[in-house]
Amino acid sequence: MSFNLQQLEMFNAIVSAGSLGRAAALLNLTQPALSRAIKRLEESVGGALFERHTKGMHLTVLGQALLPHAMSLQREAQQAREELDAIRGLAKGVIKVGAVGSIASLVLPLAVRGVLDKWPNLRVEIIEGVWDRLVEGLLTHEIDLALSTSGGQTEGVAAIADCCWTDLSYVVAAPDHPLRQQGRIALEQTLGQRWALTPKGTGPYLHVQETFARHGLPMPEIAVESRSVTVLKSLVARCGFIGWMSGPMFDTERQAGVIVALEVAGLDAPRTLTAFRRRQGILPAPAARLLDELRHLTGSLAPTQRAGAASPSATAIAPIFP
Repeated sequence: MSFNLQQLEMFNAIVSAGSLGRAAALLNLTQPALSRAIKRLEESVGGALFERHTKGMHLTVLGQALLPHAMSLQREAQQAREELDAIRGLAKGVIKVGAVGSIASLVLPLAVRGVLDKWPNLRVEIIEGVWDRLVEGLLTHEIDLALSTSGGQTEGVAAIADCCWTDLSYVVAAPDHPLRQQGRIALEQTLGQRWALTPKGTGPYLHVQETFARHGLPMPEIAVESRSVTVLKSLVARCGFIGWMSGPMFDTERQAGVIVALEVAGLDAPRTLTAFRRRQGILPAPAARLLDELRHLTGSLAPTQRAGAASPSATAIAPIFP
């Protein structure tokens, strides 16, 4: 059985619009012409795809089965057009990438700059979020690459083994926090503090949990949970909370003197960061260009770039205490 991409686009339009008339208007077609096209598609698949009701069109069981494949094929066709346009230099290629906050703060902007210097006609779309948001973006084709902590592979998402690097995470606070005034502290001294952290199941939460367990300590009680990097930074910088952040995530605030890393005895908390993609399908050419730049960048950052900023490198970098 072969599919006509134009018919699938019409099918998807009807599903999205909810009625034949609205879909025809969106596609700039007459209603009879759209109806005939869907009839031919139904003949091709061997059954009705829609049930006609007074309030619109509803998918049959056959239509429900076809829908995810129709959407996927339409997206693949769009990606193919974008790849070909990019190769021909027609400024149509789109790099769609998602990243956790620390990568979005430093590594990704540097990689984007490198790609656009070489391919100025490409366009970049970026989302920032924790792991579950990035997985959703990959599986729905909202993004083609996700940059996050390692260990998050799923049935539909795979790590790209040759694009990974490490950085260090820290317990962070405002410069005037009482714990900062004590100088070097024990990790257990943070247990009685008000913590602000991302929710359970996210990368930073799991990293804190693993680190405290390695020191024989329970998970600290989290006073405020948020997926917003802006909110977490504000709570730490302005409201007396302590938090957990990788070096790149608060480098700007560290240089401005509003967030500092607490000097915790025996604390060594590296994490591995990795690029991820969908298991199925071909990585679009624009995304592949960004991936090549990431491989180059994470393997060749100069020591002066890495030191003090906890930037990605082949090994964990030096602490960033003042």
